[in-house]
Amino acid sequence: MNNNMDLNYEMFCYQCEQTANGKGCTKLGICGKTPEIANLQDLLIFQIKGISCYGKKLIDQGDHIDKDIVSFIENALFTTLTNVNFNAEDHVRLLKESQKIKERLRNLVGKINNPTAHATYDLPSAKSEMLKDSQIAGIMYDQSLDPDIRSLRQTIIYGLKGISAYGHQARELGYYSDQVDDFYITALESTTDDTLTADEMIRMTMKTGEIAVEVMKILDDANTEVYENPSPHKVNIKIKKGPFIIVSGHDLKDLEMLLKQTEGKGINIYTHGEMLPAHGYKGLKKYSHLVGNFGGAWQDQQKEFDNIPGCILMTTNCLMRPRDSYKDRIYSTNVVGWEGVKHIEKKSNGEKDFSEIIQQAIKLGGFKEDQESKEILVGFGHHATLGYAEKIVAAVHKGDVKHFFLIGGCDGARPGRNYYTEFAEMVPKDCMILTLACGKYRFNKLDFGETAGLPRLLDVGQCNDSYSAVRIATALSDAFDTDINGLPLSFIISWYEQKAVAVLLALLSLGIKNIYLGPTLPAFLSPNVLQYLGDTFDLKLISSAKDDIKTCLKQNI
Repeated sequence: MNNNMDLNYEMFCYQCEQTANGKGCTKLGICGKTPEIANLQDLLIFQIKGISCYGKKLIDQGDHIDKDIVSFIENALFTTLTNVNFNAEDHVRLLKESQKIKERLRNLVGKINNPTAHATYDLPSAKSEMLKDSQIAGIMYDQSLDPDIRSLRQTIIYGLKGISAYGHQARELGYYSDQVDDFYITALESTTDDTLTADEMIRMTMKTGEIAVEVMKILDDANTEVYENPSPHKVNIKIKKGPFIIVSGHDLKDLEMLLKQTEGKGINIYTHGEMLPAHGYKGLKKYSHLVGNFGGAWQDQQKEFDNIPGCILMTTNCLMRPRDSYKDRIYSTNVVGWEGVKHIEKKSNGEKDFSEIIQQAIKLGGFKEDQESKEILVGFGHHATLGYAEKIVAAVHKGDVKHFFLIGGCDGARPGRNYYTEFAEMVPKDCMILTLACGKYRFNKLDFGETAGLPRLLDVGQCNDSYSAVRIATALSDAFDTDINGLPLSFIISWYEQKAVAVLLALLSLGIKNIYLGPTLPAFLSPNVLQYLGDTFDLKLISSAKDDIKTCLKQNI
């Protein structure tokens, strides 16, 4: 392939764990993304890089970028995250808006030094022409680019996509960080700079991890200050009689607005997927019609939503192609989208009108009878877990608790993820498990009992609650007068999409070593970059649960 790209070339994407053959999707995304969507997304990333070339000049002058521009960049990044938006018209609209913003900054900033095509390119008005131009934005377009530089650039971009998801959720609650907002610009601009060396790009990659920690802190502040700190709460995972709406994704504000608008209407609200931890927040669990959690992780949604007599609201990723059996009763909001799926927009005052989905749920009638209740325990964020800190430390000193395993991350459909179930089941009885993100659905309905008077399985929350896990680990390291790497603690991480990339970079930026990552290593890591991560952080690919547990237990202090 050369710069005159073969017209038969359709797409190239390797941003998720399930990419075709572990190398890259070239005909159709495993996620369901078409070449049209993939190429529009490439061009959108290309455009916000161009915007950032002008924005970087403003930052270098000591200015901040207007928050409406930052919000646009954040939403553009979030839109291109895996399993978020599959609607071509949404991408065309964002592309047209990107050109307006680029021209606005051009007029404000004037000339920039050594502009790249990202800055000088002007978007055509027709989608067909955009698609023709999109070849210049392809990951593999410049075949002369050093593969390590390409790898690091893409790692930064994928880290930014993960950061954008958390930044978006925090901003919806009125929280943001100027440090994060400026970094969107400086990091994007760095991926256009051909003068930067691999060492400089490695430093930018680690900085991406530092910003991931910062954005997770901001989101933690937003969630806990608006809805109060999570506390242990039992959640019913069986269905109840009556009309219902299932709320999937991560966005707590959308859930809150829906709970307010459905109060007193006889509608049961279920969480789904990553929304499960919402039950731990006082500001949300106070609603009596938040009755439980429906189903498992994201990849099971097609069979779980099939022909159900209720409605589904998708607030963030992960959206899969809706089956015809429920496409007329699934709704999207925020940056989520699929052609033909009803979308609920935000009004100028920040509120949303959920009346259509509410009325449809009532009309459908819901489940005909209750199932026998079964409960799981959630709500062990840093505030709740550290409330048990003295008890945990005492149990370790007594030898009642030998080791802690953080088993968490993204779930996915590809074979090999049973490793995480097997690992959790094989953890010795005198060890505790911390878990977070949708990877916990592999084992969170199992009964792990207690050790030293504490639940052996502590659900820390969503994937962004990796910040909580770090807070917990830091407090324990202080108690044991060591650093995190000196604790009897092992990180067993599953990854699927770009929020997991941000989390991994966050952990690496904190100097955490001996992380076990799987089911496979990212295709976008070049051999040299992978070697660097292995040598510097002892990053490991998972092997067998039995062998990995044995190795982890040798690290006990």
